[in-house]
Amino acid sequence: MKKLVVVGKILANEAINANVKRMVIEAPQIAEAAQPGQFVHVKKPDSVNFLRRPFSIADADRENGTITLIYRIVGKGTAEYAAMKVGEAFSILGPIGNGFALKDGRPLLIGGGVGIAPLIYLSRQLKDKKPILLIGGKNKDEVFWEKYLQEFADKIYITTDDGSVGFKGFTVQLLPQILAENNIEHIYTCGPNIMMEGVAKLAHEHDIDCQVSLEKRMACGIGVCLGCTFEDKLTGKRRKVCTEGPVFASKEVF
Repeated sequence: MKKLVVVGKILANEAINANVKRMVIEAPQIAEAAQPGQFVHVKKPDSVNFLRRPFSIADADRENGTITLIYRIVGKGTAEYAAMKVGEAFSILGPIGNGFALKDGRPLLIGGGVGIAPLIYLSRQLKDKKPILLIGGKNKDEVFWEKYLQEFADKIYITTDDGSVGFKGFTVQLLPQILAENNIEHIYTCGPNIMMEGVAKLAHEHDIDCQVSLEKRMACGIGVCLGCTFEDKLTGKRRKVCTEGPVFASKEVF
């Protein structure tokens, strides 16, 4: 798919909690082309960072020509975007990468932390399949995602490390129960590697098709710098997360 370079205008940049913000951007060409699981590489004018910064596409509205980014403020780069105001604009390269392959059959979407972001657009696209969602976080402040997902989900299971809401524990601990209660045919997951590895292991044991979306630091975003590679477990070859992913079959990764 051809990558576009456009200027996106901020329509909203609102705080969800103390460390997470939701940005809605007017970018009709990106919205029209975007597929669930893809990302954009952005560059703010006069940024302190020389390189572009990758953000997962949390949602895309083709009718209104907007894309949504949900991001955690973790350093100077993300703090720059958090400080931007409605009406400001920046350069967007995208959509980048290969997203989730949408398949027939009952889907289960599993996300942890800000890795839940791309599952919003994915659940929108899978709405007719009655997707089940399993989302996890450290506490109730980390699982605010339900309000963005409930429109598209048939069921939502929530886990928190401290038990402040939902099941007390990790997503992988609740997963066997969900598989027992539902006829799951496909699993899509994004989040911390340790979580996705556990999900993939259970998927393999139950012979369930599973796709994982990897989060890697990347500089160029176009397959040149080789900073985001990993070794394919099936072939032993180096794979590029930016151009060949970020979504891969789970058996290629774990």
